[in-house]
Amino acid sequence: MKRYVLLALAILFAAIYLFPVYWMYATALKTSGSIFKYPPELWPSQPLFQVSRVFAEHDIGRYLWNSLLVATGITAITMLLGTGAAYALANARGAKANVALFLVIVLQVLPPSLMVTPLFVAFNHVGLLDYPRTAVVLATAAKTLAFYIVLCRATFTQVPRELKDAALVDGNSHLGAFFLIILPLARNGILITSVLVFLQSFGEYVYSRSFIATRELQTATVNLATYLSANSADWVGLMNYAGIYVAPILIVFILLQRQIVTGLTSGALK
Repeated sequence: MKRYVLLALAILFAAIYLFPVYWMYATALKTSGSIFKYPPELWPSQPLFQVSRVFAEHDIGRYLWNSLLVATGITAITMLLGTGAAYALANARGAKANVALFLVIVLQVLPPSLMVTPLFVAFNHVGLLDYPRTAVVLATAAKTLAFYIVLCRATFTQVPRELKDAALVDGNSHLGAFFLIILPLARNGILITSVLVFLQSFGEYVYSRSFIATRELQTATVNLATYLSANSADWVGLMNYAGIYVAPILIVFILLQRQIVTGLTSGALK
């Protein structure tokens, strides 16, 4: 009985949480006049598909491409730097290792809105604002790196240390044991964590809004805000844009949801 009650509560909370997504797609299929109809229609009586029109009129492809470039750069840097750091922390012992892990977690706690001003000043001094997408990639990677290290460290701790010791006895160097033995065994955890970093980076807004001034280089999240102005708002276009932007994220999550949940659960248990 308790199990069914918990299941019903889980379904209820999931429905409440996902209702805005449903309402976004339902509104995207309505006309401008029916959006404010009272009582509101849960589903439009005459659905109107305007995806192609909105996609062409607002050059959405350019901004999605910019988001893809930024998210790919962030994920690549995070994987490159974070994998080695996570492995080192997984093998380290003692007070210094605990302090290092604590500092990594502190980096995860700091919000981007707090860091954007000092980063803007620092990037301006070194001339990095002339390359705004690179500035966004570096700033966001510093944020996602902490998340990546914490999850990947849990993955590396699940690999038996005896395998590394056996590789060293067989004549491998520490670097060889890492690339030939440890890394293949931790591959799934690294890939799932990288997917989570990519999804998080694809929706980055604060640094993109602050560092990228050129309209052609803006990401999809920043350009999405241009649909709203003080005097008017294109709600149909906004919902269609949001639906197009969210679709690849939902598809990736649905395809990998089992692996993502498994990866997060194993990391939490550790």
